[in-house]
Amino acid sequence: MTDGQDRASVSAHRGPPVLGVVLAAGAGSRYGEPKIGAHQGQWLNRAVHALAIGGCGEVLVAMGARIVEPPVGSSALEVPRWADGLGETVRVAIAEGRRRPGLRAMVLHVVDTPDVGPEVVARVIAAAGPSTAALARAVYEGRPGHPVCVGADHLGALSATLTGDVGAGPYLAARHVEVVTVECGDLATGVDIDRP
Repeated sequence: MTDGQDRASVSAHRGPPVLGVVLAAGAGSRYGEPKIGAHQGQWLNRAVHALAIGGCGEVLVAMGARIVEPPVGSSALEVPRWADGLGETVRVAIAEGRRRPGLRAMVLHVVDTPDVGPEVVARVIAAAGPSTAALARAVYEGRPGHPVCVGADHLGALSATLTGDVGAGPYLAARHVEVVTVECGDLATGVDIDRP
């Protein structure tokens, strides 16, 4: 079965659209370069592939510190104020996502977890289910990680909490009773690589 057939079979069963976003706008100061270009763009390609094949009907790459040609199957989302931190990147992604009519959920993924594949994304989306009020996140041997699936009903409230270099973590922590944790340690380590 080809990747296109995989995507089509997932698409046929997922209901209203799910938007995937690769968070890759930062400068990667600890890594030494913007991670969007790490390993000649292989990390970015893997992240886009994971979202597209894992069940996202559309994939955006949030970029800022370095602007690159988005991988096939994705579109660029430029974040002009990327230096304000992760919160600004997520806020811009949410604003773009809320323009999609009938959006069910947004899946937030990061560029620096290269061993996370489409099986992880598919498991998280499946655990979130069809509700626009769902919240789900991957955990790895109990450790919270990415991807995170945020139902469309939460996007406005989440956006209002974003500040500085803080993403969705505090919002999810405040609603921990609602968050479905999805163990994915059998599929990947989910470790963020911060140093070369």
